[in-house]
Amino acid sequence: MIKAVVFDADGVLINAERFSIQLERAYDIPTERVLPFFTGIFQQCLLGKAELKESIEPHLQEWGWKGTTDDLLQFWFQSEHKIDEEVLSIAKALKENLPIFMATNQEKCRVDYMKSEMGFGSVFAKVYSSAELGHLKTNPEFFNRMIEDMRGNGLPDIQPNEILFFDDTEENLESARKFGIQAELYAGIEGFKSRLLELGL
Repeated sequence: MIKAVVFDADGVLINAERFSIQLERAYDIPTERVLPFFTGIFQQCLLGKAELKESIEPHLQEWGWKGTTDDLLQFWFQSEHKIDEEVLSIAKALKENLPIFMATNQEKCRVDYMKSEMGFGSVFAKVYSSAELGHLKTNPEFFNRMIEDMRGNGLPDIQPNEILFFDDTEENLESARKFGIQAELYAGIEGFKSRLLELGL
């Protein structure tokens, strides 16, 4: 019996081109120029061990960005502000009978943007992020801490196999399955709706 549903953000609730692709198209800043930041210090931002604004600021001059750090973050977050309204409407319908949550590999600033500007803070019972939990979803400890929090906030008896989790990345799903969560690959809206029907949701 499913007692909670968890949604991934990018690739499930959000369908947008990567920021680096949009940055190159809009400002002619090559993707390969910004890649070292994302494969480097940004990984620490995802774990809550470094602050995004402080980490990205030293790179702006070498990238050729003419504005401020805040300008760049605004462009970044707005460029990826592409909510899949059909998925969100299904999530809201599920919410009438079950608590729904979001789980994302994300740093603090964009999580705040998702909660406030994208409205996810009022839709989901809680947004779980790698920056808050200190682990990426590829680590089962992410899900261990998520469930511990659920048990302390209204779902005291919930078991891993009572949680349904949708993500578009197989590596994240494998991690959740290791912890006993019922993890399903999101590969498009039709398969998503069919799977919910099969599960009686």
